[in-house]
Amino acid sequence: MTTILYGRPPAVFDVPTVAVQTSPLIPGATALEDLAPGSVDEAMIYAPPGVVERRYTLAMALRALKVGGRLDVMAHKSKGGSRLGKELKDFGLEVGETAKAHHRRCVVTRPEVIDGLDAAIAAGAMQQVAGLEAWSQPGVFAWDRVDPGTALLAGVMPPMKGAGADLGCGFGALSLVALRSPAVASLRLVDIDRRAIAAAKKNVEDPRVSFEWADVRTLPTAGELNFIVSNPPFHDGGTEDRRLGQNFIRQAAALLKTGGVLWLVANRHLPYEAELNAAFKRVKPVLDKGGYKIFEAVK
Repeated sequence: MTTILYGRPPAVFDVPTVAVQTSPLIPGATALEDLAPGSVDEAMIYAPPGVVERRYTLAMALRALKVGGRLDVMAHKSKGGSRLGKELKDFGLEVGETAKAHHRRCVVTRPEVIDGLDAAIAAGAMQQVAGLEAWSQPGVFAWDRVDPGTALLAGVMPPMKGAGADLGCGFGALSLVALRSPAVASLRLVDIDRRAIAAAKKNVEDPRVSFEWADVRTLPTAGELNFIVSNPPFHDGGTEDRRLGQNFIRQAAALLKTGGVLWLVANRHLPYEAELNAAFKRVKPVLDKGGYKIFEAVK
């Protein structure tokens, strides 16, 4: 029997101990897109909060299931759970719905025919975004626009040189700016989201780059880089977690050579100053504008 798991559901939902993980946010997981149609017996999905992303995930799981296969899906009621039953019924499914631990849980049996499957997959798939001139996918951070913080950082950071990294690269917007400098010898694009890395590979075509689907917090730190650019995340599973950015700062310091520089943008309310001052020899606030702050930090 083949069972797939998407994400990390709370333990109260009797998560299967033997299952193929398929979340794009867990490095090394199998991609839902790589599963053959009708190859899976059971699927448990911890549904993502974005509507288009969630419908795409449900559609891909349903496509992978055998006829008669079981789909068990749950979401926090404030992050799509209240709409989950209706969204499944829109696929023409008979839905058994319960509530538990502030979540809604829906169980369905895959029928022969599913309504709107192809449309949901097309809407949530990797695509060229009109007006952005870049590839991206719903679920990637700021998937259909350049984030304002990224745009601010891109506008003030000087030409980079040497070996560098873009930590939390997204679809590659900041990397493209860094690579304008001919003095950049190499650039590592790192992101925990497989979809972001896949998009960046399409958007950033340069022989100096490499791509890493990895958690920045667990990267090996050799202290060999000359520069790092970063717009670090501060949400985990839709919940604010300031420790994410603080961990990025510590990792950046460990990845840089002595004298190496970090250019970082963050939302104004995030308390990163203490972490920056502890990890770097010199920290300079460069800009405070539009709810964002930019720092140059030298190791």
